[in-house]
Formats: sequence, structure tokens, C-alpha cells
Amino acid sequence: MSENLDLIPEAAVRAVLQDILGLSAEQVSAFTADTELFGALPELDSMAVASLLTELEDQLGIMIEDEEIDGELFETFGNLVAFAEMKVSA
Repeated sequence: MSENLDLIPEAAVRAVLQDILGLSAEQVSAFTADTELFGALPELDSMAVASLLTELEDQLGIMIEDEEIDGELFETFGNLVAFAEMKVSA
């Protein structure tokens, strides 16, 4: 996945979740800010987290530092989108 999604963080997060986790477009399009991710999606394990972060960096042209990653980041879809939006606008 190498197309740039015009730096729209929510669209990029949805596309990356679909691509990296192998989720259906229907499932990902139904995600709301409160949709639980880590612990609720069996596809989202520690290896998938690393791939997801790398792909978000590529898609959004951002750098994610190790110290920015914590458990809350992957609790909900909304948390992940908010983080991506903050990184893009930084």
C-alpha cells in the first residue's frame, strides 16, 4: 500500500487497519471513535502493531517515536485517529 491518502488521518488509519489486519472494508468502515481495537480484534497483536505503525508513518509522512506509543493509543479507533491527526498537524 503506497498511495498517499492526501494526509487525511482517519482515511489513512482505516486503510492501514484494513490492509495490515486483513479486515473487510465493511468492518473497517463501521468503526466509530469508540470501537475497541487492541484486545477486541484478534488480528491486532504485537507484530501487527509494529506493521501498523510503520505503514501509518509511510502513508502520512510522519515519524512515530517509541516513547509516543502506549497502551491507550490502541484502545479505540478514536484514540488512534486522534494520534494520527496530532502527528500530521505537528
